[in-house]
Amino acid sequence: MPIFKYDALDSKGKEVRAEIEALSNKEAISKIRKQGLIPTRVRSKGAAKKVEKAAAPKRRRGAGGKVKPKYIVQFARQLSTLQDAGLAILRSLRILEQQHKGGKIKRIIGYVADDIEGGATLSEALGKFPKAFNRLFVNMIAAGEVGGVLDIILLRLADFLEKSQKLKSSVKKAMVYPVVVLVIAMTIVLFLMMKIIPVFSTVLMDMTEGEGSLPGLTQALMDISDWLLGRKGLNAGLIVLSPFAIVAVLRFIRQFRIGRLILDVIKLRMPIIGKLTYKISVARWTRTLGTLIGAGVPILEALNITRDTAGNEVYAGVLNKVHHAIRQGDTFANPLRQSKTVDSMVVNMIDVGEETGEMDKMLEKIANNYDDETDVLVSSLMSLIEPIMVVMLGLIVGTIVIAMFLPMVRMITVLM
Repeated sequence: MPIFKYDALDSKGKEVRAEIEALSNKEAISKIRKQGLIPTRVRSKGAAKKVEKAAAPKRRRGAGGKVKPKYIVQFARQLSTLQDAGLAILRSLRILEQQHKGGKIKRIIGYVADDIEGGATLSEALGKFPKAFNRLFVNMIAAGEVGGVLDIILLRLADFLEKSQKLKSSVKKAMVYPVVVLVIAMTIVLFLMMKIIPVFSTVLMDMTEGEGSLPGLTQALMDISDWLLGRKGLNAGLIVLSPFAIVAVLRFIRQFRIGRLILDVIKLRMPIIGKLTYKISVARWTRTLGTLIGAGVPILEALNITRDTAGNEVYAGVLNKVHHAIRQGDTFANPLRQSKTVDSMVVNMIDVGEETGEMDKMLEKIANNYDDETDVLVSSLMSLIEPIMVVMLGLIVGTIVIAMFLPMVRMITVLM
């Protein structure tokens, strides 16, 4: 009889790891529950060896990179529909593999089906492609397999991914306009400073020769133009490359936890941007945690996954404290309240969710509320950024024009 390895929780919340004999995964789960345990992971003992033989590394070429979120959402929805129709997981995957015309997702589905045919569970097979299916996705699938509600979990995952992607898209769209305007402004200013100002400088120097010094604004502008043209235009090149250098430095800093923490603290304390970062971060971790709890993932494991996928080191630290507090018998709301990193409304709703046993629903409501507030804030910022950017561009160009004509105005005044 096949042997299954399992992880489970007893009545006191203590983790238990053991093995059990059963004819199938479902029978193993049933036997574990009859022992008064709550299974969190069940897998065939010989699955790993079979999987290695079933899919050689050579066959997995071209399936190790990232997959667009829309394809993952499509995969989750289609698989949910097939599972709800009662099809076996292997047959469902083969159907999806045939439906896709090509690309990375088709190859991944094929490899996942091969692994399952070799004896692995769906979560184990998906876990081999972390760039396509993150830890959140894999753990929710594992919870669905243990609970026998894989079709429902897949549908929840699709909804979760769609909402998360919608939030990211709204923020990215809001950033496109100011970035484009800044690039155009920099291009115009550099053109004026490197092509137009030098011509004016020669003319103005000839006109004002013997008439005294140039106005301060004009002289400053000419000095900047000379600096940009210095060293055969290398200084101008440094100005152009500086934004890319800043991005590279920030990415390097974010490779270290202390660096990420410092940058996240700075972002949260910045005016306007801090408010937007706060709402996005809270919406992200509350939705993730609510989805996991609703899927049946144990609270401590759900907190670990949410902490690792929070996207903000400040809230990752807060969730870590909550995790330790719950292990020691405390509530979720108390350490969250003590951290003073979220509004009292969030703490109160979580407190109510703990009391009523509807934590997942409360967290989902918090996430939806903050998503709506984020959309409103982004729309408001966009309506403010557009006129501000236009005015700034006008002031820069206007200042250059005025600086060039000031000497002429002074000469005309003297002649009159």
